[in-house]
Amino acid sequence: TLMYSRPDLMHRILEINADAVALYLNTQIEAGAQAVMVFDSWGGVLADGAFQQFSLAYTARVLAQLKTEHNGQRIPSLVFTKGGGLWLPEMAGLNCDVLGLDWTMNLGRARAQVGGQVGGPGKALQGNIDPNILFAPPAQIATEVRRVLDSFGTPHTDRSTTGPTHIFNLGHGISQYTPPEHVTALVEAVHSHSRKLRAAP
Repeated sequence: TLMYSRPDLMHRILEINADAVALYLNTQIEAGAQAVMVFDSWGGVLADGAFQQFSLAYTARVLAQLKTEHNGQRIPSLVFTKGGGLWLPEMAGLNCDVLGLDWTMNLGRARAQVGGQVGGPGKALQGNIDPNILFAPPAQIATEVRRVLDSFGTPHTDRSTTGPTHIFNLGHGISQYTPPEHVTALVEAVHSHSRKLRAAP
């Protein structure tokens, strides 16, 4: 591939792409976006070493150029690398607020690695239910939602300080064939179980 045969050219292409993505996201921020997200759906297929050179470095290049405030409002940034769980400790060094996870990573382990402690630095986590669960019956969807939420552990709820937080999401994209009523079942299950977790002493 180009990455191995012409790494110089690959780096040049990625530099141009990263700068264009940063410009696009900053334009979105100026137009009113309240948060921005960088997706790398293919980073996880790279070999160790290649990931750091050809994915992580250019994600960092995008983030380094992003506006973090606009009109007095802080603009959080999120990063998702499909298959990137292997490099989560390295991704913790990215200048972003949230790391998205696909469904192959346990949220509890991810929280222990990069979630931080109450009052300290750390990344919020986003994810990470398997999108294929949406083809299962609603009762099974609810069971899997509870498993994912429970795997993160007790959420941080004190708004006066920082702490480990979780944004529920799919672990990747949703299929166009997903029954809409199953999405409704998922959302209802997330709301129901999240309320119980937040209310727990």
